This record gives sequence, structure tokens and C-alpha cells, in this order.
Amino acid sequence: MTRDVTVYTQPGCPPCRAVKEYLSRKGVPFTERDISRDAAAVEDLRRMRAMATPVIVIDGAPITGFDQARLDEMLDDSPTAKAA
Repeated sequence: MTRDVTVYTQPGCPPCRAVKEYLSRKGVPFTERDISRDAAAVEDLRRMRAMATPVIVIDGAPITGFDQARLDEMLDDSPTAKAA
């Protein structure tokens, strides 16, 4: 099952780079939104009440920071995967 994944990033953010590398290694397609160049992305983060990057949004559910266990849980395609 394909997930809708968006990663909000900014330059010079090691956790942002780590998230992108991790998703790429796992073969997970994602859209990157660089808040330094995308004012709409900044507004999205404000609406989510996010104060830092990276923020990963998977099927509408945000994860703040590089939380590998949470990412794996959210990306799990098995029928028993938790959605929240």
C-alpha cells in the first residue's frame, strides 16, 4: 500500500537529512517541502503547531523529529499496523 508522505525540512538540519536518507533507503516515495523556500509550507507547520523540523506527515498524521520506530509503525503495510 502506498502512503502519502510529506517531509518538511530546512537547510542545515541533520535530522531532516537523516529522515530523507532513511525513507529513501526504505524505498518510500515522499514529497519534500523546504520551509526556507516555501512560505505555504511554513503556514502548514504553523497549522500543525510544529515548532521544529523535520516534520513527517504520513497519510495526514504528523510526526515531529526523526522517530524511526514511529516511522516504521506508520509505514507498516500489514493489516495489524496501527494508524494512530
